[in-house]
Amino acid sequence: MSTTFTAGLVLGLSVSSTLFVSETALAAPSKKKNLVHTKKNTAIKTDDVHYLEWQEVKAFITQMQTQHQFDLTQLQQILGSARFVESAVQLVKPAPPGKPKNWKAYRARFVENGRITAGIAFWERNQESLNRAENLYGVPAEIIVGLIGVETIYGKNTGSFRALDALTTLAFSYPETPNREARMNFFRNELAQLLLWTRDTGIDIHSIKSSYAGAIGLAQFMPSSLRQFAIDFDADTKVDLKESEADAIGSVANYLAKHGWQKNLPYAFPATLIGQEPSSSKFNEVLGSGLKANYAIEDLKSIVSTADEQAPRHIKYGLIDLQNGDDPTEYWLATENFFAITKYNRSYFYAMSVIDLGKVVALARKNE
Repeated sequence: MSTTFTAGLVLGLSVSSTLFVSETALAAPSKKKNLVHTKKNTAIKTDDVHYLEWQEVKAFITQMQTQHQFDLTQLQQILGSARFVESAVQLVKPAPPGKPKNWKAYRARFVENGRITAGIAFWERNQESLNRAENLYGVPAEIIVGLIGVETIYGKNTGSFRALDALTTLAFSYPETPNREARMNFFRNELAQLLLWTRDTGIDIHSIKSSYAGAIGLAQFMPSSLRQFAIDFDADTKVDLKESEADAIGSVANYLAKHGWQKNLPYAFPATLIGQEPSSSKFNEVLGSGLKANYAIEDLKSIVSTADEQAPRHIKYGLIDLQNGDDPTEYWLATENFFAITKYNRSYFYAMSVIDLGKVVALARKNE
């Protein structure tokens, strides 16, 4: 997740978005402590952030009235109650440069005993829902289990922020970064989607808890993904990604299926470079071709090979790299199913962690 947020909260490597939004005007500084630093390096006290007084918020309210026929008084009451969250601003800042990326260290955070044990229990109590999701959408149970485990440890860490506060803060008080305008535009859209979702469902917007970035429930769906891809998988006439594990399972499967998942397609195969320097133009062209499988194995034979005899020759692949700090980088041939996971989170590390955790949980469950 700069990070790009899709369905769930982004971790690790990312691809920047190209969204645009107008400049944010911030309130005047006051004399209390806990300062909010603006783009112009002025400051305001967190206790004195009253979003309803900001011109950008007023413009947002007008837009919601015009485009979505929201009631003015209702919007003023909701956004007037939104609180600035300093910790959300700090958490969304990019990591300081200089420290090399390390796949092995990243993987160890997610493929560990606690998640594996919790994953086995989650699988056991949801076996019917997982089987049904796999049959309907073609997404294996191990992928669904791996993804929910990486996202929230099966509901243990779904977030303690009020979604209204987190999204309003990041929509109008995003920290100074090169892509600040694009990120604020993204979060303003997510705030709009949260308002629409709670209006449509009748849920009290103040009751919705989220991550610091506004991701909701076991599957950490952003509000736009929740409205578009979340489903009622337990047939109780409502969608509940917080309490219903079945709804989370079905929603994850539906999301991946809508983003290119193909039934019975493998995920990725280890690859070895063939006489190529990582700086060569052909290598960089293939490695930088985006989150998509564009090449047949035959097209890549002068660059990489795989010793895995199970790698199909009739499908397309993309070349990905998993950097290991000072140790050699791993290279993999990734299929469209691997890249479907990156639509959830635009990170090679994330997608491979989902795959690995799911496989380890499946193996541990089999060996019990």
